[in-house]
Amino acid sequence: MPLDPLYLATGVEGALAAARIQKRYFRQDPQVEKKGRIDLVTAADLEVERMFRTLVADRFPTHAVLGEEAADSPGAADARIRWIIDPVDGTTNFAHGVAVFCSSIALEIDGRVELGVVYDPMAEELFTAERGQGARLNGARMGVSSTATLVDSLLATGFHYSVEERGREQVAIFGAFLGEAQAVRRLGSAALNLCYVAASRFDGYWETKIHPWDVAAGALIVQEAGGLVTGTDGGSYDPFAGHLVASNGLVHSHMLQVIEAARREL
Repeated sequence: MPLDPLYLATGVEGALAAARIQKRYFRQDPQVEKKGRIDLVTAADLEVERMFRTLVADRFPTHAVLGEEAADSPGAADARIRWIIDPVDGTTNFAHGVAVFCSSIALEIDGRVELGVVYDPMAEELFTAERGQGARLNGARMGVSSTATLVDSLLATGFHYSVEERGREQVAIFGAFLGEAQAVRRLGSAALNLCYVAASRFDGYWETKIHPWDVAAGALIVQEAGGLVTGTDGGSYDPFAGHLVASNGLVHSHMLQVIEAARREL
């Protein structure tokens, strides 16, 4: 059953409004605070999330919102319809004036993500997907790459803020891929990593500790672009599991093998 068109319109409206807020703060005074030793939050994060929560509350009073920066909406855990937002994915980049960040908005219905919107305000790229309807970049259909081997693949990954606690595993897997792939990149934005897989810029992406608001929208965009998303163990993808591998599908099994082998060596 097709989604209410107002859902996509709301996701896009929220992402474009987020971009206006982000641009107002970017390379000005981001007003950085620390949530952890290296985990940052800026005034833009907080303002974007407040804006989107207000938009949803005004337009869909029965919908819940799960976000990175604020307390969950009342009943969010059990809500039938829930929006999942990362107001600034790539906050560390944003705080340092690096122009690689985005907003990420997903809509979950009955426990399944049905809509994903990611907007990169600096590149002016809007990635969208509705389940069963394909993935689009600025309105044009897009699809994953046809690269069939890891040695020809450009991969991406990210390190979680707890890297000092789990660094041994993350570095081991990173090193293993360096020996197998053409190259590995770290953009600093999980949502953009996923969208770049969907747009055939990257052939695969993995991360071993990640939050649902980082990947909920992007993972659906990859799937709707014809890609494959699983857990790092090869099991079914769950945005709340905290780990994933996304690829064009052709290099997926090899990526899983590299991760498994690196873990066995620890």
